[in-house]
Amino acid sequence: MLKLIIDENIAFADKAFKQFGNVILLSGREITNSILKDADILIVRSITNVNEELLKNTHVKFVGTATIGTDHIDLEYLKKNNIAFADAKGCNAYSVAEYIVASLLNLAVRFDFSLQIKSIGIVGVGNVGSKVAAFAKALGMKVLLNDPPLKRNGDNRNFVELDQILDCDIVTLHTPLNLNGIDKTYHLFDKSNLNKLKDGVILVNTSRGAVVKNSDLIYAIDKKNLKVVLDVWENEPNINIELLEKVSISTPHIAGYSNEGKVNGTKIIYESLCKFLGKEVAFPFNSSAPQNSIKYFNKIETLEVELDNLVSNIYSIKDDDQRMRKMQMMNQNEIKLEFDLQRKNYPIRREFCNYSVQLNQKTNKIQEILTSLRFKVS
Repeated sequence: MLKLIIDENIAFADKAFKQFGNVILLSGREITNSILKDADILIVRSITNVNEELLKNTHVKFVGTATIGTDHIDLEYLKKNNIAFADAKGCNAYSVAEYIVASLLNLAVRFDFSLQIKSIGIVGVGNVGSKVAAFAKALGMKVLLNDPPLKRNGDNRNFVELDQILDCDIVTLHTPLNLNGIDKTYHLFDKSNLNKLKDGVILVNTSRGAVVKNSDLIYAIDKKNLKVVLDVWENEPNINIELLEKVSISTPHIAGYSNEGKVNGTKIIYESLCKFLGKEVAFPFNSSAPQNSIKYFNKIETLEVELDNLVSNIYSIKDDDQRMRKMQMMNQNEIKLEFDLQRKNYPIRREFCNYSVQLNQKTNKIQEILTSLRFKVS
């Protein structure tokens, strides 16, 4: 019988993978080399670094990560040791894009501005960035795209240089974490590039914490009067409390934590493992409809206010931020535990496509926006 070590935060892990053998669920930070000594399969999330130190002298022959990023995986080591690998690229792209929509609507209402007159620069236009671009266009924003690797590979979209992105009203980051090379993104937004941002810019990071140099960001927020949305932090879970106090919206690396995003991640790895082991796909990944799936849109106030009311009724990013703020009163050890605990116990969040919206006034513009955001409209 195979032995599978799986991160306990992976949706349906025990039910989906038990057909393959003995499933042991652990916190991702508790997975060590000694635990893996007699394991055959390892399935993780982003908090477990999978490298020679973790896998040396084990029998692990398949590694899966239920995440879109792979910077925590030593791919060269896996290849050299003939260890099969699967990731879950694209699994939570809509979840992250909806997080961006929720955060921008929240800020628009709080600071009384219209998104329809804003420009947004998107750095990284893969699975997530492409969906953010579509949503931003639906909301009436001018969208600029930056992705040097895609441009070099022949993508014919109208990409711009990073300096043009830095001149936008909103800048949102959706890159992998590359520590070196021509496409290095480690500390891409350091003092130099942060200083090039216009005063009052909204900066959003849902990619990887180290894409932005957090120590430089602290000073840039004050100097440039930035409004910052941070879902990812350098040195998680040892986050910088001074930075937490300064950002406009703070969350504990949960932008991709919709129910659908989690289930998609498990499904992709499950199907990859079935293929690796020569097994038939047997587990049904079915999600029931959410309660109160009918929502109402009353165009009384501004578009941003009404959209924020609608979105907040489904996903309250304000609640996520308020939970995160509790860490401001904790010591560093308590913060580490709380950060992981909030991720582990994250409330169920359903994506927009699960909801029907009834309009009190039907206009082509409102219908088009809501449909583009994947709501069902009636």
